[in-house]
Amino acid sequence: NHAGGVLGGISTGQPLICRFAVKPTSSILTPRMSVTQDNRDVDLVTKGRHDPCVGIRAVPVAEAMMACVLADHYLRHRGQVGARV
Repeated sequence: NHAGGVLGGISTGQPLICRFAVKPTSSILTPRMSVTQDNRDVDLVTKGRHDPCVGIRAVPVAEAMMACVLADHYLRHRGQVGARV
């Protein structure tokens, strides 16, 4: 099942497999080169870790979005072909 349960938009009957990635937080402690609005070079240094850990919250959000997408496709299909069982 390397297709994730879907081949050509048609379900194979296997469980759907979804993968996603989360970018790292932007306030890393490594100094970065940047420029000011008047094009002067500056070193940008972040003090402290003020970003929340989004990795913990990402899984339930992704699951909820997947549920919304599946429900949307189910309702669109049902609207096209009717309520046949």
